[in-house]
Amino acid sequence: MSRRAPNELSAPRLLRHHAPIFAALGDPTRLTLVARLCEGTPRSISQLAQGTKITRQAIAKHLRVLENAGLVRGESIGRQCVFELEPETLDEAKDYLDRIAQQWDAALARLKTFVEKGR
Repeated sequence: MSRRAPNELSAPRLLRHHAPIFAALGDPTRLTLVARLCEGTPRSISQLAQGTKITRQAIAKHLRVLENAGLVRGESIGRQCVFELEPETLDEAKDYLDRIAQQWDAALARLKTFVEKGR
């Protein structure tokens, strides 16, 4: 029986790096905040809370999670904190998911070849 080489994408270092990003994006409120910040305009907590039923305190907590994951950056300007997206972190997450998709595509191609040979 042959042993498979360890999967680079499941290396502990990569998992520790990417897991907080995907955990942060796994919440609908945080994903909404990221989508609003993707528009390119830095926004205050009050601006991000406008049009929602979420309190500014809850928005601030969600932004801290996103900031800890490296997805947003906050900057104090006067009495308010303005947040903007860190697009490099989203790009890294996208690249990681693209590499996983490539593995799945390769696995499905191998399965297709195996099934077709069995006919």
